[in-house]
Amino acid sequence: MPRKSYQCRSSQRGPYLKDKAYRRQYKQFLAKLRRARKEAGLSQAKAAQLLGRPQPFLSKCEAGERRVDIVELCRFARIYKKPVTYFVEPDEA
Repeated sequence: MPRKSYQCRSSQRGPYLKDKAYRRQYKQFLAKLRRARKEAGLSQAKAAQLLGRPQPFLSKCEAGERRVDIVELCRFARIYKKPVTYFVEPDEA
């Protein structure tokens, strides 16, 4: 019996990447990720070392070139000494 293919085509990626509110919230998340690292007094190289990852990994995460999953977010929160909610709660207007 042939297997079904569930490949993601560009038209099937969903509305999120095109949604302005989503992009705005993700930019806020990225800004908080950078701010938390700086407030912790860490360079990208030092933070990456603490995460056990290469420095370009951190650079790409902060630039939005690489998505951050929940496990990685928990690790970022731990080394930056911030609660996970710091990264996901909306900024006060």
